[in-house]
Parts: sequence; structure tokens; C-alpha cells
Amino acid sequence: MHALIDRIATAVTPSPEQTVDPVLVTPGPWGFVAIAFLTLAVIALIWDMLRRIRRGRYRAEVNEELDAEEQAARAELATDADAQDIDETLSAEGDTDADTPRR
Repeated sequence: MHALIDRIATAVTPSPEQTVDPVLVTPGPWGFVAIAFLTLAVIALIWDMLRRIRRGRYRAEVNEELDAEEQAARAELATDADAQDIDETLSAEGDTDADTPRR
């Protein structure tokens, strides 16, 4: 059955004739130069994109570290202020144990 369909298809479909010389339609040296230029341009763009992405990632990491340090400093200041408030409150109430150092 497949052989019959194949014969009918080849009988109905005309075979293409070559009307142009294949040597005359090659890209030639200018085609090579154009493709080489496009390749170099794409490589340069990819290189630049990767550099920018890397720089942005480094900036984000540094900003996260700075934010963490700032939060730690604020937390330290808050605990120091709380301890100072507690000492002042105890001294104002007349507690003598607040003035004596603990062992």
C-alpha cells in the first residue's frame, strides 16, 4: 500500500530543476565577515550582561551585610538603653543593691 502511494506521489509531483548555478549563490567572503561580526557582537553583549548581573549581585550582598550590621547596632543600642533605664529606675526607688557591684 505504501509503495503504491509513493509511486503516485512521485508521478504527480514534478522534480525540481536546477536553474541557478550553486557557486554563484554562496555567501562568499563578505558573508563570512558579516557572520563573524555578528558572532563577536553577540559574545560582547553576553559578556557585558554577565558583568552587569555579577555587579548587581555583589551590590545586593554588600547591602544585605550593611543592613544586618545596622540592625545589630540598633539592637545593641536598644539593650544598652534598656539596661540603663533599669539601673536608673532601681536607683530612683532607693534600692541599695543596684549601686553595689554583683559577683
